[in-house]
Amino acid sequence: MRNSLLEVTPVVPGALSRLPEMAANLFFSWHRPTRALFEDLDPELWKQTNGNPRLMLRCVGQGALDRRANDRDYLSRYRAALDTLDAYLGGELASAEDPLVAYFCAEYGFHESFPIYSGGLGVLAGDYCKAASDERANFVAVGLLYEQGYFTQTVDDDGTQHAAYRERDPRDLPVEPVRTAQDQWLTVTVRMGGRDVAARVWKAQAGRVAVYLLDTNCPNNSPADQEITRRLYGGDEFTRVRQEMILGIGGVRALRALGLAPAAWHLNEGHAAFLILELLREQVQAGLPYEAALEAVAASCVFTTHTPVAAGHDAFGLELIVAQFGDFIRELGLPVERFLELGRAPSAPGLFNMTRLALNGTRHVNGVSRIHGGVSARLCADQWPEVPAGDNPIGFVTNGVHVPTFLHQSWMAFFDRELGVQWREHLRDAQFWSRLEQVPDTRHWAAAQDVKSRMFANVRERLEREYRRKGASLAQLRHVTRYIDPQRPDVLTLGFARRFATYKRATLLLRDRARLARLVSDPQRPVVLLFAGKAHPADEPGKSVLREIRQLMLTPEFMGRVIFLEDYDLQLARSLVSGVDVWLNNPIAPLEASGTSGMKAAINGRLNVSILDGWWAEGWTADNGWGIPPTSVQDPERRDLLEAQMMLATLEEEVVPMYYQRDGSGCPAAWVQRSKRAMASVIPRFNMGRVLIDYTRGLYRPAAAQYQRLAGDGFTGARTLADWKQRVRRAWPHLTVRALGTAARDLPRGERLRLRVAVDLGELSPNDVRVQLLARRLLPEADLSPPPLCSYGQTPRDGLWHADLRATAEDHEGARVFALDAEPPECGQFMTEVRVYPWHELLSHPLELGLIKWL
Repeated sequence: MRNSLLEVTPVVPGALSRLPEMAANLFFSWHRPTRALFEDLDPELWKQTNGNPRLMLRCVGQGALDRRANDRDYLSRYRAALDTLDAYLGGELASAEDPLVAYFCAEYGFHESFPIYSGGLGVLAGDYCKAASDERANFVAVGLLYEQGYFTQTVDDDGTQHAAYRERDPRDLPVEPVRTAQDQWLTVTVRMGGRDVAARVWKAQAGRVAVYLLDTNCPNNSPADQEITRRLYGGDEFTRVRQEMILGIGGVRALRALGLAPAAWHLNEGHAAFLILELLREQVQAGLPYEAALEAVAASCVFTTHTPVAAGHDAFGLELIVAQFGDFIRELGLPVERFLELGRAPSAPGLFNMTRLALNGTRHVNGVSRIHGGVSARLCADQWPEVPAGDNPIGFVTNGVHVPTFLHQSWMAFFDRELGVQWREHLRDAQFWSRLEQVPDTRHWAAAQDVKSRMFANVRERLEREYRRKGASLAQLRHVTRYIDPQRPDVLTLGFARRFATYKRATLLLRDRARLARLVSDPQRPVVLLFAGKAHPADEPGKSVLREIRQLMLTPEFMGRVIFLEDYDLQLARSLVSGVDVWLNNPIAPLEASGTSGMKAAINGRLNVSILDGWWAEGWTADNGWGIPPTSVQDPERRDLLEAQMMLATLEEEVVPMYYQRDGSGCPAAWVQRSKRAMASVIPRFNMGRVLIDYTRGLYRPAAAQYQRLAGDGFTGARTLADWKQRVRRAWPHLTVRALGTAARDLPRGERLRLRVAVDLGELSPNDVRVQLLARRLLPEADLSPPPLCSYGQTPRDGLWHADLRATAEDHEGARVFALDAEPPECGQFMTEVRVYPWHELLSHPLELGLIKWL
């Protein structure tokens, strides 16, 4: 009995009987009136539980519940929140013909009280599920339920990060066991390392969207197997590969056990790529030949990569893979080497690469910004070895954020007053948001300062809790917090909060400390820098960056002007992105895949000062923040020095003067105009609803339709396509192409361009190839950069002319003659070339084989 836990729970009064239901739906994570109902029961307990509604209801005093049950105002708010929830959950899908999408991710960041996320990937996944709920999408999500989740951070005065993990009682989390028709807890098994490992299935409800989470903390599992889902991104590669087997293989089996048949499978990063193997196994077990099964599976799968460097892709030793998948490989009926080829990258043949598995097992691949799409295309170019990186199948959909989650409640009320409550229905309407220009500057500024004052109060409270916990000097606390006064928020505040990876360069401005000290210490124009973020416990360089900032915070010249905040989580993130004046982001370009924290700042009218990388390269419009162009120097030290100088110069010469330049009313008019432009330009273009629509139109619907084409008539299409690809790969090395005659160099407008080429097809027929002229306009110079936000469903780019050469009945020395007779669409100077590539009507992408011959 020693140290055993006794919990005495209150009885929820009948008048508030649906509070447990509201606590069980993650709708509370983006509906502030619902959260306020729980917070108002006991504000101090709300903080102690980290804003956890379920834990609140188990620990709040009976008297608090009884008082609220007799509080007319509270009951009115309770009924209004219930009406909102009921109306939100009612109704049909937005589009009944849309395919069921199964979304797999290793982490989800819905709310700070549900710690199954570590950073940006998880928050993005949580936002995406929320948007799917808002848009009434046909959508289900799959992930893992971690007993400890990610770590809690403390940092000592030496700047050393300490990571603490604590067990999470599932009763505290918004999850319920999934029950079978026989009222048994639904479990699935995954065979790994020669034994079966059981995984329990839980369900979290995010609005309308079901999120199924698996964990291996089952009584029948061995202690080692129970540890598989203990920590997010914890353990060695042995633990990680087994986590990913549970996610991918176990996740598919869970959906099958639930009777769900997704038409499109979305792998959000490579962690989930083992689902491809399970789908393959299903098809092979049903009698489909392996190559045809691969075509069918790949047609229905969508892969989103978020990683801009090869070292960031998960990869496992081949011996480990064979040891864990031995029985699975036998079920597939494949030689071991053929199985390993699915995950073998040419640059690292001794590893099983999860990104390579995803590329081999999907036909729809995207990056998460325009720049990142190009980076990913180059990074993965050897998957399509003869195709120029700019033409290979990797596209992009630029990320967004869930506006209801990250827009501060004060701005919501402001929009209600100034724009009308219908603003929530116009999140993608740029014309609607241009109405912000007519809002009086003074009212906009007052709202911004109110939000900032609340942020200062939150920061002060966090620092006070930290100093009390550590038994630190209260005099030092007063010195640290002297410039963050909620009653006097008129001090320029810069924020930098994110994962402390070295490429994000948290200490870039610290390269010239004397210059930075002058910037922040001007008594007439003071500046405060707020830092927050975690370094992965195994990332020693990242922890070193954190240490430098923490130590700087305690030096006399920077105390109170540079502040590091511990244990960065979603609650602190919401406060900072809404409250700081300037959001800093200074990654090494082009290593910022997208970044979304700057979007969250901009929708709150906060101004980005950021390197033009990731989303900001598409979001910056010169009048909505400041864009710092990355330098094109090779030496890293010189690059960092030059970019630090540009950042500091921008702050000194533009940002600080504009903030402190006031009119007669005390309002910084030029600053407010930029703040309005940040909102008006970012809200309609970078909200998660737009992202979901781009994925649906550009990836999900094509994937589902392609699967149907291949699966029809007993998978005739899949068999046909697989056989055709094998025939093409055998014949392709022997195919040759040569020009017949000389094409005209000068062509008057109105005349036709005539070309003839001979293609020695060998075993192939003219129907197996496309022979195509590509003409790129040099003068007038054509802008051939991809469009912003999404590469799918775009109109042909101006200045690029494609024209197919048609097969003739003529042979030339044993080769088939192809000819073009076409009028150029416009005048100008063009660079032309002819290419030949395999073509079949059942291909998902015309260049997916990666084979091209050039003339």
